[in-house]
Amino acid sequence: MKIKKGDQVKILSGKDRGKTGKVLRVLPKEGKVVVEKINLVKKHRRARHQGERSERISAPAPINVSNIQLICLKCGKPTRIGVKMIEGKKTRACTKCKAEI
Repeated sequence: MKIKKGDQVKILSGKDRGKTGKVLRVLPKEGKVVVEKINLVKKHRRARHQGERSERISAPAPINVSNIQLICLKCGKPTRIGVKMIEGKKTRACTKCKAEI
């Protein structure tokens, strides 16, 4: 998977299409990522102690990797991720401006 935690991504499809956010968590086995303030779902939290209130919490749910695109740090555009060899190591690179990510 070429997306990593902390990357800035743009949503390509779904109810949050066009929004951008930071990747909070990567789930490589499922092929999904959790993006900050994207794909929010309501969760009901039950009161555990007397005097505490039950509440509804908004939490981000995982989204498929095929529905997001990485935003290049240099050019600021959504781009596919290429691979560049620098000093014998593979690094991620922007396919538009060829900058290292």
